[in-house]
Amino acid sequence: MSEEPAGGDLSRLRQLNATAVLRELRGNQPLTLTELSKRTGLSRASTEDVARDLFGRGWLAEVAPAAGTVGRPARRYRFNSGAGRLLGVDVGGHKVLALVTDLDGEVLQQARVEVPADAGRRERLAAVDACITKALDGTTQIWATGVATTGLVDGTGKVMLSDSLPEWSGVDLAAHVRRLVPGAVRVENDCKLAALAETWRGVARYAKDVVFLLAGLRTGAGLIIDGKLHRGFANWSGEIGALPAAGWQQAPQHLHTWLENNPPTTQRPAEAGAGGVGGGLVDGFERVFGAARAGDGAARGAVERYVQDLAVGASALVLTLDPQLVVIGGGFSRSADVMVEPLRRELERWCLRTPEIRVSAFADEGVALGAVRLALDEVEAAITDGLRP
Repeated sequence: MSEEPAGGDLSRLRQLNATAVLRELRGNQPLTLTELSKRTGLSRASTEDVARDLFGRGWLAEVAPAAGTVGRPARRYRFNSGAGRLLGVDVGGHKVLALVTDLDGEVLQQARVEVPADAGRRERLAAVDACITKALDGTTQIWATGVATTGLVDGTGKVMLSDSLPEWSGVDLAAHVRRLVPGAVRVENDCKLAALAETWRGVARYAKDVVFLLAGLRTGAGLIIDGKLHRGFANWSGEIGALPAAGWQQAPQHLHTWLENNPPTTQRPAEAGAGGVGGGLVDGFERVFGAARAGDGAARGAVERYVQDLAVGASALVLTLDPQLVVIGGGFSRSADVMVEPLRRELERWCLRTPEIRVSAFADEGVALGAVRLALDEVEAAITDGLRP
Protein backbone atom coordinates (compact mmCIF):
# COMPACT_ATOMS: atom_id res chain seq x y z
CA MET A 1 0.00 0.00 0.00
CA SER A 2 1.28 3.44 -0.83
CA GLU A 3 1.89 5.68 2.15
CA GLU A 4 1.78 8.89 0.09
CA PRO A 5 -1.60 10.54 0.71
CA ALA A 6 -3.42 11.72 -2.39
CA GLY A 7 -3.85 15.45 -2.13
CA GLY A 8 -2.17 15.48 1.27
CA ASP A 9 -5.16 13.93 2.97
CA LEU A 10 -3.43 12.49 6.04
CA SER A 11 -6.66 11.53 7.80
CA ARG A 12 -7.75 9.45 4.82
CA LEU A 13 -4.34 7.78 4.75
CA ARG A 14 -4.66 6.81 8.41
CA GLN A 15 -8.08 5.30 7.70
CA LEU A 16 -6.67 3.21 4.87
CA ASN A 17 -3.73 2.08 6.97
CA ALA A 18 -5.99 1.15 9.89
CA THR A 19 -8.25 -0.82 7.55
CA ALA A 20 -5.24 -2.70 6.18
CA VAL A 21 -4.01 -3.63 9.66
CA LEU A 22 -7.43 -4.77 10.82
CA ARG A 23 -7.95 -6.80 7.66
CA GLU A 24 -4.76 -8.76 8.36
CA LEU A 25 -5.66 -9.42 11.99
CA ARG A 26 -9.27 -10.46 11.40
CA GLY A 27 -9.50 -14.25 11.61
CA ASN A 28 -5.70 -14.68 11.85
CA GLN A 29 -3.33 -15.63 14.62
CA PRO A 30 -1.79 -12.76 16.62
CA LEU A 31 0.89 -10.91 14.67
CA THR A 32 3.91 -8.86 15.64
CA LEU A 33 4.45 -5.35 14.34
CA THR A 34 7.12 -6.66 11.99
CA GLU A 35 4.76 -9.31 10.60
CA LEU A 36 2.01 -6.72 10.19
CA SER A 37 4.40 -4.39 8.41
CA LYS A 38 5.35 -7.09 5.91
CA ARG A 39 1.76 -8.14 5.25
CA THR A 40 0.36 -4.64 4.81
CA GLY A 41 3.32 -3.08 3.02
CA LEU A 42 3.42 -0.26 5.56
CA SER A 43 6.63 0.94 7.15
CA ARG A 44 7.44 -0.30 10.64
CA ALA A 45 6.89 3.19 12.06
CA SER A 46 3.48 3.57 10.37
CA THR A 47 2.42 0.11 11.53
CA GLU A 48 3.36 0.91 15.11
CA ASP A 49 1.50 4.22 14.96
CA VAL A 50 -1.66 2.56 13.60
CA ALA A 51 -1.50 -0.29 16.11
CA ARG A 52 -1.12 2.14 19.01
CA ASP A 53 -4.17 4.09 17.85
CA LEU A 54 -6.33 0.98 17.31
CA PHE A 55 -5.24 -0.41 20.68
CA GLY A 56 -6.31 2.82 22.35
CA ARG A 57 -9.70 2.64 20.63
CA GLY A 58 -10.22 -0.93 21.83
CA TRP A 59 -10.07 -2.57 18.38
CA LEU A 60 -6.84 -4.43 19.18
CA ALA A 61 -5.64 -6.36 22.22
CA GLU A 62 -2.05 -7.16 23.10
CA VAL A 63 -1.23 -10.85 23.52
CA ALA A 64 0.88 -11.89 26.48
CA PRO A 65 4.19 -13.57 25.58
CA ALA A 66 4.31 -17.34 25.74
CA ALA A 67 5.57 -18.91 28.96
CA GLY A 68 9.30 -19.54 28.93
CA THR A 69 10.09 -16.85 26.35
CA VAL A 70 13.74 -15.80 26.57
CA GLY A 71 14.71 -12.16 26.20
CA ARG A 72 12.44 -9.24 25.43
CA PRO A 73 9.54 -10.64 23.35
CA ALA A 74 8.11 -8.74 20.41
CA ARG A 75 4.69 -7.29 21.04
CA ARG A 76 1.91 -9.26 19.38
CA TYR A 77 -1.57 -7.97 18.62
CA ARG A 78 -4.90 -9.61 17.84
CA PHE A 79 -8.26 -8.26 16.80
CA ASN A 80 -10.37 -7.64 19.90
CA SER A 81 -13.56 -9.42 18.91
CA GLY A 82 -14.95 -9.00 22.42
CA ALA A 83 -14.91 -5.22 22.28
CA GLY A 84 -18.54 -5.08 21.20
CA ARG A 85 -21.55 -7.13 20.17
CA LEU A 86 -23.60 -7.52 17.00
CA LEU A 87 -27.27 -8.43 16.64
CA GLY A 88 -28.76 -10.28 13.68
CA VAL A 89 -32.53 -10.77 13.38
CA ASP A 90 -34.44 -12.92 10.89
CA VAL A 91 -38.13 -12.02 10.60
CA GLY A 92 -39.57 -15.02 8.76
CA GLY A 93 -42.96 -16.36 7.86
CA HIS A 94 -43.38 -18.56 10.94
CA LYS A 95 -40.60 -17.48 13.31
CA VAL A 96 -38.35 -14.68 14.47
CA LEU A 97 -34.75 -15.68 15.16
CA ALA A 98 -32.21 -13.37 16.83
CA LEU A 99 -28.47 -13.96 17.25
CA VAL A 100 -26.08 -11.98 19.45
CA THR A 101 -22.46 -12.39 18.36
CA ASP A 102 -19.02 -10.96 18.99
CA LEU A 103 -17.28 -8.89 16.33
CA ASP A 104 -16.03 -12.06 14.64
CA GLY A 105 -19.58 -13.37 14.26
CA GLU A 106 -19.32 -16.08 16.91
CA VAL A 107 -22.78 -16.67 18.35
CA LEU A 108 -22.96 -15.92 22.08
CA GLN A 109 -26.72 -15.82 22.70
CA GLN A 110 -29.79 -16.54 20.63
CA ALA A 111 -33.55 -16.63 20.88
CA ARG A 112 -36.39 -17.91 18.74
CA VAL A 113 -40.07 -16.97 18.87
CA GLU A 114 -42.67 -18.83 16.80
CA VAL A 115 -45.22 -16.74 14.92
CA PRO A 116 -48.40 -17.90 13.17
CA ALA A 117 -47.98 -17.51 9.43
CA ASP A 118 -51.23 -15.53 9.24
CA ALA A 119 -50.16 -13.12 11.99
CA GLY A 120 -50.82 -9.47 11.22
CA ARG A 121 -48.43 -6.57 11.53
CA ARG A 122 -49.00 -5.91 15.22
CA GLU A 123 -48.59 -9.54 16.29
CA ARG A 124 -45.44 -10.05 14.21
CA LEU A 125 -43.81 -6.85 15.50
CA ALA A 126 -44.62 -7.95 19.05
CA ALA A 127 -42.81 -11.22 18.31
CA VAL A 128 -39.82 -9.22 17.01
CA ASP A 129 -39.76 -7.26 20.30
CA ALA A 130 -40.01 -10.40 22.41
CA CYS A 131 -37.31 -12.23 20.47
CA ILE A 132 -34.82 -9.36 20.55
CA THR A 133 -35.40 -8.76 24.27
CA LYS A 134 -34.89 -12.45 25.01
CA ALA A 135 -31.73 -12.68 22.89
CA LEU A 136 -30.17 -9.56 24.43
CA ASP A 137 -30.77 -10.81 27.97
CA GLY A 138 -29.46 -7.55 29.40
CA THR A 139 -26.66 -7.03 26.84
CA THR A 140 -26.09 -3.32 26.20
CA GLN A 141 -22.94 -3.51 24.04
CA ILE A 142 -24.73 -3.81 20.70
CA TRP A 143 -22.73 -1.77 18.19
CA ALA A 144 -24.89 -2.51 15.15
CA THR A 145 -27.94 -4.56 14.18
CA GLY A 146 -28.86 -6.26 10.94
CA VAL A 147 -32.46 -7.29 10.23
CA ALA A 148 -33.64 -9.66 7.51
CA THR A 149 -37.19 -9.80 6.22
CA THR A 150 -39.11 -11.19 3.31
CA GLY A 151 -40.15 -8.67 0.70
CA LEU A 152 -38.57 -5.69 -1.02
CA VAL A 153 -36.75 -3.26 1.26
CA ASP A 154 -35.68 0.31 0.51
CA GLY A 155 -32.51 2.05 1.64
CA THR A 156 -34.09 3.40 4.82
CA GLY A 157 -35.13 -0.01 6.16
CA LYS A 158 -38.79 0.20 5.18
CA VAL A 159 -40.56 -2.78 3.61
CA MET A 160 -41.80 -1.55 0.24
CA LEU A 161 -43.65 -4.70 -0.78
CA SER A 162 -44.33 -8.09 0.79
CA ASP A 163 -46.76 -10.56 -0.71
CA SER A 164 -46.03 -13.37 1.75
CA LEU A 165 -46.54 -11.68 5.15
CA PRO A 166 -49.95 -10.17 5.96
CA GLU A 167 -50.00 -6.39 6.53
CA TRP A 168 -46.21 -6.24 6.14
CA SER A 169 -45.91 -3.84 3.19
CA GLY A 170 -45.10 -0.37 4.48
CA VAL A 171 -43.62 -1.47 7.82
CA ASP A 172 -40.70 0.76 8.84
CA LEU A 173 -38.76 -2.11 10.35
CA ALA A 174 -35.56 -0.15 10.94
CA ALA A 175 -37.38 2.51 12.96
CA HIS A 176 -39.18 -0.15 14.98
CA VAL A 177 -35.99 -2.01 15.90
CA ARG A 178 -34.15 1.21 16.78
CA ARG A 179 -36.51 1.55 19.74
CA LEU A 180 -34.97 -1.59 21.21
CA VAL A 181 -31.25 -1.42 20.52
CA PRO A 182 -28.42 1.11 20.46
CA GLY A 183 -26.23 1.61 17.41
CA ALA A 184 -27.01 1.55 13.73
CA VAL A 185 -29.83 -0.63 12.35
CA ARG A 186 -29.85 -1.89 8.75
CA VAL A 187 -32.61 -3.92 7.08
CA GLU A 188 -32.30 -6.10 3.99
CA ASN A 189 -34.16 -8.81 2.07
CA ASP A 190 -33.67 -12.28 3.55
CA CYS A 191 -32.54 -13.99 0.32
CA LYS A 192 -29.82 -11.42 -0.16
CA LEU A 193 -28.59 -11.86 3.40
CA ALA A 194 -28.63 -15.65 3.12
CA ALA A 195 -26.34 -15.27 0.09
CA LEU A 196 -24.12 -12.93 2.08
CA ALA A 197 -23.84 -15.48 4.90
CA GLU A 198 -22.67 -18.17 2.47
CA THR A 199 -19.83 -16.04 1.13
CA TRP A 200 -18.87 -14.93 4.64
CA ARG A 201 -18.84 -18.18 6.59
CA GLY A 202 -20.59 -20.77 4.44
CA VAL A 203 -19.96 -23.05 1.48
CA ALA A 204 -19.25 -20.13 -0.88
CA ARG A 205 -16.42 -18.54 1.14
CA TYR A 206 -13.93 -18.81 -1.70
CA ALA A 207 -16.26 -17.98 -4.60
CA LYS A 208 -16.64 -14.53 -6.12
CA ASP A 209 -19.71 -15.16 -8.26
CA VAL A 210 -22.60 -17.03 -6.65
CA VAL A 211 -26.30 -17.63 -7.25
CA PHE A 212 -28.04 -18.47 -3.98
CA LEU A 213 -31.40 -20.22 -4.28
CA LEU A 214 -33.79 -20.02 -1.35
CA ALA A 215 -35.82 -23.22 -1.63
CA GLY A 216 -38.67 -23.47 0.81
CA LEU A 217 -42.27 -22.38 1.29
CA ARG A 218 -41.38 -19.71 -1.24
CA THR A 219 -38.54 -19.43 -3.73
CA GLY A 220 -36.09 -16.55 -3.96
CA ALA A 221 -32.55 -15.71 -4.96
CA GLY A 222 -29.57 -13.71 -3.79
CA LEU A 223 -26.70 -12.77 -6.08
CA ILE A 224 -23.02 -12.31 -5.30
CA ILE A 225 -21.03 -10.66 -8.09
CA ASP A 226 -17.27 -10.22 -7.84
CA GLY A 227 -17.39 -11.03 -4.14
CA LYS A 228 -20.02 -8.44 -3.29
CA LEU A 229 -23.75 -8.66 -2.62
CA HIS A 230 -25.55 -7.36 -5.70
CA ARG A 231 -28.54 -5.20 -4.81
CA GLY A 232 -29.31 -3.52 -8.11
CA PHE A 233 -30.39 0.04 -8.83
CA ALA A 234 -33.56 -0.08 -6.69
CA ASN A 235 -32.56 -3.07 -4.50
CA TRP A 236 -34.74 -5.43 -6.54
CA SER A 237 -32.05 -7.77 -7.87
CA GLY A 238 -32.77 -11.52 -7.81
CA GLU A 239 -36.56 -11.09 -8.03
CA ILE A 240 -36.85 -13.27 -11.11
CA GLY A 241 -39.61 -15.22 -9.36
CA ALA A 242 -41.95 -12.31 -10.06
CA LEU A 243 -41.95 -13.45 -13.69
CA PRO A 244 -44.54 -16.25 -14.03
CA ALA A 245 -42.58 -17.86 -16.86
CA ALA A 246 -39.67 -18.41 -14.44
CA GLY A 247 -41.65 -21.22 -12.83
CA TRP A 248 -41.07 -20.32 -9.21
CA GLN A 249 -44.61 -19.27 -8.36
CA GLN A 250 -46.15 -22.65 -9.15
CA ALA A 251 -43.18 -24.86 -8.17
CA PRO A 252 -44.35 -25.80 -4.62
CA GLN A 253 -47.76 -26.85 -5.96
CA HIS A 254 -46.29 -30.16 -7.14
CA LEU A 255 -45.36 -30.96 -3.53
CA HIS A 256 -48.77 -29.80 -2.28
CA THR A 257 -50.48 -32.15 -4.71
CA TRP A 258 -48.54 -35.18 -3.47
CA LEU A 259 -49.40 -34.28 0.15
CA GLU A 260 -53.10 -33.97 -0.70
CA ASN A 261 -53.05 -37.38 -2.37
CA ASN A 262 -51.04 -38.99 0.43
CA PRO A 263 -52.37 -37.84 3.82
CA PRO A 264 -50.38 -39.09 6.82
CA THR A 265 -51.82 -42.17 8.51
CA THR A 266 -50.83 -40.76 11.91
CA GLN A 267 -50.53 -37.02 12.02
CA ARG A 268 -47.66 -35.72 14.11
CA PRO A 269 -48.17 -32.39 15.94
CA ALA A 270 -45.58 -30.72 13.69
CA GLU A 271 -47.62 -31.74 10.65
CA ALA A 272 -50.90 -30.41 11.91
CA GLY A 273 -50.53 -27.37 9.68
CA ALA A 274 -49.71 -29.37 6.55
CA GLY A 275 -52.66 -27.94 4.70
CA GLY A 276 -51.72 -24.34 5.46
CA VAL A 277 -48.46 -22.46 5.90
CA GLY A 278 -45.68 -22.21 8.42
CA GLY A 279 -43.47 -24.71 10.24
CA GLY A 280 -46.05 -27.52 9.95
CA LEU A 281 -46.05 -27.28 6.18
CA VAL A 282 -42.25 -27.39 6.06
CA ASP A 283 -42.38 -30.63 8.06
CA GLY A 284 -45.17 -31.87 5.81
CA PHE A 285 -43.01 -31.30 2.74
CA GLU A 286 -40.34 -33.37 4.43
CA ARG A 287 -42.68 -36.33 3.95
CA VAL A 288 -42.56 -35.78 0.20
CA PHE A 289 -38.78 -35.67 0.14
CA GLY A 290 -38.57 -38.63 2.52
CA ALA A 291 -40.87 -40.70 0.34
CA ALA A 292 -38.88 -39.79 -2.76
CA ARG A 293 -35.70 -40.79 -0.95
CA ALA A 294 -37.30 -44.13 -0.07
CA GLY A 295 -38.16 -44.83 -3.71
CA ASP A 296 -41.82 -43.75 -3.91
CA GLY A 297 -42.36 -43.12 -7.63
CA ALA A 298 -45.12 -40.54 -7.22
CA ALA A 299 -43.11 -38.60 -4.64
CA ARG A 300 -40.02 -38.73 -6.82
CA GLY A 301 -42.06 -37.40 -9.73
CA ALA A 302 -43.41 -34.55 -7.57
CA VAL A 303 -39.88 -33.58 -6.49
CA GLU A 304 -38.61 -33.74 -10.07
CA ARG A 305 -41.44 -31.51 -11.32
CA TYR A 306 -40.72 -29.08 -8.46
CA VAL A 307 -37.04 -29.01 -9.44
CA GLN A 308 -37.89 -28.55 -13.12
CA ASP A 309 -39.81 -25.39 -12.28
CA LEU A 310 -37.07 -24.24 -9.91
CA ALA A 311 -34.49 -24.78 -12.66
CA VAL A 312 -36.18 -22.45 -15.16
CA GLY A 313 -35.49 -19.30 -13.15
CA ALA A 314 -32.20 -20.69 -11.89
CA SER A 315 -31.03 -21.33 -15.45
CA ALA A 316 -31.87 -17.75 -16.43
CA LEU A 317 -29.71 -16.47 -13.57
CA VAL A 318 -26.87 -18.87 -14.41
CA LEU A 319 -26.91 -17.88 -18.09
CA THR A 320 -26.89 -14.20 -17.13
CA LEU A 321 -24.22 -14.26 -14.41
CA ASP A 322 -22.10 -17.34 -15.24
CA PRO A 323 -21.50 -18.02 -11.52
CA GLN A 324 -18.86 -20.26 -10.03
CA LEU A 325 -21.40 -21.75 -7.60
CA VAL A 326 -25.10 -22.32 -7.18
CA VAL A 327 -25.95 -22.72 -3.50
CA ILE A 328 -29.21 -24.30 -2.32
CA GLY A 329 -30.45 -22.99 1.01
CA GLY A 330 -33.71 -22.39 2.81
CA GLY A 331 -36.11 -24.81 4.47
CA PHE A 332 -35.76 -27.52 1.81
CA SER A 333 -31.95 -27.55 1.92
CA ARG A 334 -31.98 -30.36 4.49
CA SER A 335 -33.54 -32.51 1.74
CA ALA A 336 -31.19 -31.32 -0.97
CA ASP A 337 -29.79 -34.83 -1.41
CA VAL A 338 -32.88 -35.65 -3.51
CA MET A 339 -32.80 -32.29 -5.30
CA VAL A 340 -29.19 -31.78 -6.36
CA GLU A 341 -28.96 -34.36 -9.14
CA PRO A 342 -32.31 -33.45 -10.77
CA LEU A 343 -31.31 -29.78 -10.59
CA ARG A 344 -27.92 -30.51 -12.14
CA ARG A 345 -29.59 -32.39 -15.00
CA GLU A 346 -31.94 -29.49 -15.66
CA LEU A 347 -29.13 -26.92 -15.59
CA GLU A 348 -27.10 -29.06 -17.99
CA ARG A 349 -30.12 -29.10 -20.26
CA TRP A 350 -30.47 -25.32 -20.43
CA CYS A 351 -27.09 -23.78 -19.57
CA LEU A 352 -23.95 -23.47 -21.67
CA ARG A 353 -21.85 -24.26 -18.60
CA THR A 354 -23.15 -25.92 -15.46
CA PRO A 355 -21.67 -24.42 -12.28
CA GLU A 356 -20.91 -26.44 -9.17
CA ILE A 357 -23.98 -26.97 -6.98
CA ARG A 358 -23.49 -26.94 -3.21
CA VAL A 359 -25.88 -27.18 -0.27
CA SER A 360 -25.95 -24.70 2.59
CA ALA A 361 -24.98 -26.09 5.99
CA PHE A 362 -26.71 -23.31 7.94
CA ALA A 363 -30.21 -24.84 8.07
CA ASP A 364 -32.53 -22.06 9.26
CA GLU A 365 -29.78 -19.88 10.80
CA GLY A 366 -28.31 -18.71 7.49
CA VAL A 367 -30.52 -15.65 7.12
CA ALA A 368 -29.84 -14.48 10.69
CA LEU A 369 -26.09 -14.96 10.15
CA GLY A 370 -26.37 -12.85 7.03
CA ALA A 371 -28.05 -10.18 9.15
CA VAL A 372 -25.07 -10.34 11.52
CA ARG A 373 -22.75 -9.83 8.55
CA LEU A 374 -24.83 -6.80 7.54
CA ALA A 375 -24.33 -5.38 11.04
CA LEU A 376 -20.61 -6.08 10.82
CA ASP A 377 -20.47 -4.18 7.52
CA GLU A 378 -21.81 -1.19 9.41
CA VAL A 379 -19.15 -1.52 12.11
CA GLU A 380 -16.37 -1.90 9.56
CA ALA A 381 -17.61 1.20 7.77
CA ALA A 382 -17.31 3.05 11.08
CA ILE A 383 -13.72 1.85 11.36
CA THR A 384 -12.94 3.15 7.88
CA ASP A 385 -14.46 6.49 8.83
CA GLY A 386 -12.24 6.58 11.89
CA LEU A 387 -15.22 6.49 14.24
CA ARG A 388 -16.10 4.19 17.10
CA PRO A 389 -19.69 2.81 16.95
